[in-house]
Amino acid sequence: MRRLETLIDRYARYIKLPWRDGLTGTERTIMVVYDKADERRLRRRMDRFQLATQEAGHGWIPCDLTGAFSRWMAGIDYQESYFEHPEDLQIALEHDFLSHAVGQVQGVLSRQECDTGSVVALFGIASLFGFARLSALIDAMADDVPGRLVVFFPGEHEDNNYRLLDARDGWSYRAVPISVNDDHGIYVR
Repeated sequence: MRRLETLIDRYARYIKLPWRDGLTGTERTIMVVYDKADERRLRRRMDRFQLATQEAGHGWIPCDLTGAFSRWMAGIDYQESYFEHPEDLQIALEHDFLSHAVGQVQGVLSRQECDTGSVVALFGIASLFGFARLSALIDAMADDVPGRLVVFFPGEHEDNNYRLLDARDGWSYRAVPISVNDDHGIYVR
């Protein structure tokens, strides 16, 4: 429990710092990194992150990707053929599903309340594992986020390398990490 309290505190301290203009989408992305075993506990405390964001004077716009794959699969006319030949699904995942997930985030970004003072809170990303790369999703839409993109990331961060669910080779990303395991201090970005 203490890990999440520490994480919430570090997030609250960071999010209330002044926001600089003229940053790239990557530089405006904040990765809240936590142990994958804490996923459900973190979800129950999501309101604390929202409160910290609002107390800092920013809007909070949630974007839950938990059901993205099932919604995409349910909308495919020929889904039965994928169950019969799952190897054929790979091509569709790389293109169609990623586009679907990006579209879901773009729908949130198009809301009127999404502005330069808002935080788009992206969570449920563990459900993308095995279907789409988070790095590709973020690359496809980070520059479209007018304020800040906060990605709730169940995995590890080390030397600017992020590993989702600790399970596959990570990718290097220049986002601001907020983590319990490594305190990088608080700096203005």
